[in-house]
Order: sequence, then C-alpha cells, then structure tokens
Amino acid sequence: MKPLLVLCLGNEILSDDSFVFHLSESLKRFASELSKFVDIIFAPLAGFSLIDFLAERQKVLIVDTIITGEAPAGTVHFFPMGDLTPSHNLTTSHEISLPTALKLAEMMGMTAPEEIDILAVEAQDVRTLSEEMTEPIMAAMPAAIEYVTRWIIIRSQEILSNGERNKKNAAC
Repeated sequence: MKPLLVLCLGNEILSDDSFVFHLSESLKRFASELSKFVDIIFAPLAGFSLIDFLAERQKVLIVDTIITGEAPAGTVHFFPMGDLTPSHNLTTSHEISLPTALKLAEMMGMTAPEEIDILAVEAQDVRTLSEEMTEPIMAAMPAAIEYVTRWIIIRSQEILSNGERNKKNAAC
C-alpha cells in the first residue's frame, strides 16, 4: 500500500477555489518531516479522474472548497468517511461523482482506500477568474493547515501501530 494521501482539489485561478492550491503549497513546506508518511497532491480534477490518485492508498484526506449556503464563508467542515458530501470538485455536470467513481473502480477490481475523509472550506466565490481569494477564505488557512497536519499525524500513527501489531502477530 502507498502512504497516506492529502488530495487537494481546486483551480488555482478561480478565486476561493484556489484555496486548496495555496493550502497544498503551505502543507508541502510544513509537512516535509512527515513526507515518508504522506503524499500531498494538488489536482484540478473531479470524479473518475481521481481514481488513479486513490488506488492502493490506505487513508485519504480530500481537501476542497464547498458552498452549502448554510455556514459563513471561511467555515471549515469535516466529513468523515461515509458522509461524502459532493463539493464543487467532487462532482460536476460533466463528470460522475466521487462515490460513483469509487464504486466503479471497485467493480473494476481496483483497491480503494479503506478510509476517505473530506475537509471542505465554505467558499464565498468559486466562479470569478482571479488568483486572489476572498478575506474569509484567507482567514481559514491557519485552521485548515492545523487540521490537516493533525490528520496526518493521527493517521500515520494509526498505520505505524497497525504495522507493529501485524509484525507481532506474524512473529507468534
């Protein structure tokens, strides 16, 4: 199995949707000491196009922007596995949704992650062609970085402890 994956979905030239691009760049700098446990990838993709990134992974955190209209811009949402809430990049009018893509991959015999969590930041504007994010989204960056870093640490410890358990069981 491949290491953990933090998959950041967005478009670096669509205002608040560029949040994940900037987040991925920041995480790559902060998470260098954790790089043996995690791959941090920015991808301007959706739906079935994500399957290659997800194949053979144990645990994945997808980071994206979302507009629910139920929370103020800049709100950080966490959706654990099973609550795959479609966001701007997890489903589009031209592609299939991520849950549908995962089911199709499973039918094709591909190994899907055992766990996929989603961290989504409530966006204000994902349509304006601009490399500048709105203020509320910029203000959410530290909280998102902290959350993702904690996720990496916790999930890498889970993998390490499972590996140790597996070694002990094999030795018995």
